[in-house]
Amino acid sequence: MARALLLAERGVFTTAPNPRVGCVIAKNELILAEGWHRRAGQAHAEVNALMQLNQKEAKGADCYITLEPCCHDGRTPPCSDAIIKAGIKRVIIAMKDPNPQVAGRGIEKLKQAGIEVILGVLEEQAEKLNQGFCQRMRLGRPYIRSKLAMSVDGKTAMASGESQWITSQDARQDVQKLRAQSSAILTGIGTVLTDDPRLSVRPEGWYPEGEVVRQPLRIVIDSNLRTPLKAKIFNSEAETLIVSIKPSDKKRVNPMVIESDRGHVDLKKLMIRLAEREINDVMVEAGAKLNGALIQAGLIDELVIYMAPKLLGDSAQGLFHLPALQKMSQNIALNIADIRPVGTDWRITAYPVYG
Repeated sequence: MARALLLAERGVFTTAPNPRVGCVIAKNELILAEGWHRRAGQAHAEVNALMQLNQKEAKGADCYITLEPCCHDGRTPPCSDAIIKAGIKRVIIAMKDPNPQVAGRGIEKLKQAGIEVILGVLEEQAEKLNQGFCQRMRLGRPYIRSKLAMSVDGKTAMASGESQWITSQDARQDVQKLRAQSSAILTGIGTVLTDDPRLSVRPEGWYPEGEVVRQPLRIVIDSNLRTPLKAKIFNSEAETLIVSIKPSDKKRVNPMVIESDRGHVDLKKLMIRLAEREINDVMVEAGAKLNGALIQAGLIDELVIYMAPKLLGDSAQGLFHLPALQKMSQNIALNIADIRPVGTDWRITAYPVYG
């Protein structure tokens, strides 16, 4: 199963909106074939592995899969049918598929065909590999990861808004990998007007050779439609979605219109709409106001903070705009899961603890 999980990771940049899945077929402790899911619309991991074997080789073998095999017709035929047809004797599954179209039905189908099924091997690791897919299926919203860069004194930009570059080249390349894993990159109009970012994946030097780069959807929260038509975010590398509380003024692209929450885009309703578009993972690259609004709405699931060995001073801007916090009892606690060096910087991974 550990090998199947490593295979599933090969699809980390390419499988969205589908989950990342790996498969190993073995007999008498000998691996016969292995496969993983590469892209939506292409063969699933189980089929990719089974295609390497003839009927005699597959019959009586064990099949290790990181996610319950599908049992419905989607972009591809059901994998459970392929497993049954191949004569697999035993199927070991890391976790049940949270997709309501599957959700145990694939397991039941295998059992009815006389196949032994073992569930829950390395389940936690399999769940983490598909955080966004699982959350979208269970809660109806994407997994939201906010990337932040700060100095040792907790500042993200000078008072003027200047922020390039706080962190090192190594940290910025690490961010490229996070972008590539995401279904969408979310920012606010303030960041667009101040930094004019592209928010695209630049694959040079690290992206898997031979793989076509999948550019995430770029989303700008722009309540009053102020995004300049010449902004770099409108380049041809990827689709850009403007989100507003106003309909188009015909001078700009047609926005996704979301209900107003005190004059601003209702962030919870936005996330529901993004899930409807099969967005699994949203990466936030924004300033203190949008990050503060997201964390106050309880929407940020994970923080990835790059801390540079620099001091920016009292007048520089902070990480979060949280004006409602007046007492120590109102603090938002964080569970720090990981701290590691990236070049000359430190990367901190933390999870907000909401009451």
